[in-house]
Amino acid sequence: MSRSSIDFASLLCSRLCHDLLSPVGALNNGIELLADEHDPEMRARCLELLAESARASANKLKFFRLAFGAAGGFGDAVDTREARSAIEGLFGQDRRIQLGWMVSDPAMPKGAMKILLNLALIAGDALVRGGRLDIGAEAGEIVVRAEGPRLVLDPELRTALLGGADPETVTPRAAAAWLVHALATEMGGQVQASDGSDGVLMLGAQIPIEADAAG
Repeated sequence: MSRSSIDFASLLCSRLCHDLLSPVGALNNGIELLADEHDPEMRARCLELLAESARASANKLKFFRLAFGAAGGFGDAVDTREARSAIEGLFGQDRRIQLGWMVSDPAMPKGAMKILLNLALIAGDALVRGGRLDIGAEAGEIVVRAEGPRLVLDPELRTALLGGADPETVTPRAAAAWLVHALATEMGGQVQASDGSDGVLMLGAQIPIEADAAG
């Protein structure tokens, strides 16, 4: 990967800011409405909206801290319960997406965990009208399956996942996909991605056991 670490960090920050803009903007709008509203019922509704926006912001930050940042402590492994909680917070709150969790190991190396989280992010975003998101990992293999009434995977993301994108032209939208490819390549593994044309999207990564154990 020839792109500099600073450039790539900027891409991830841009992606994070884009995803936080909506809930934080809703918080700001809710506060403005609350300041001008005197009807008790409307004030109660404003407070509900503020609580929802605050929860969405916190859930996104928790997820991105694990998927993009250095969360998980100072060790080489991350508790898989943290990852499950982050994914449930990101996709499970509005009940549009039904989640399936098939990860039995209590911990995973940080690199493998970032791959799993970012594949889940990409697959979950592809479920435009909701559906089911299944996440599994075992013995160096990570699999994420998405199925729903409308499945849309941007070709740019698939290209970045499979390593066909020019590092110098990767956009913030494809930052998570390029991160998956870069991490898998660094660990001596490879990434697979279907196109979702049959209504089912399969994303996966195979990582050598030695690299997976080393983190």
